Amino acid sequence: QVQLVESGGGSVQAGGSLRLSCVASAYTYSSNFMGWFRQAPGKEREGVAAIYTGGGVTYYADSVKGRFTLSQDNAKNTVYLQMNSLKPEDTDMYYCAAGRPRVMGWLDGYEYNYWGQGTQVTVSS
Repeated sequence: QVQLVESGGGSVQAGGSLRLSCVASAYTYSSNFMGWFRQAPGKEREGVAAIYTGGGVTYYADSVKGRFTLSQDNAKNTVYLQMNSLKPEDTDMYYCAAGRPRVMGWLDGYEYNYWGQGTQVTVSS
């Protein structure tokens, strides 16, 4: 059964940090890309970061490079998104997704098959 469960969202002030977690079923986690996306009502979905769980290669959107960091714990089938220096514009619902995107599609949500329910991140100024 495919399952993705996000956690770790919350409310912080600008400049603060949060760490999001995404726990996947073993089948979903193994040798797949795990991506983080964000979307607010009325806004387009944005790919934030992605990691290939089979080798740890990571990709980041320009808007978060240098502030967000992906990591993985293979024993727990878990991917983490460490978010530092948060800005009000980072406020969104954050979703974890799994899939096997084509080359250059690592941050394209349409390349991902499985999605979690989302966790809200709110950054106040």
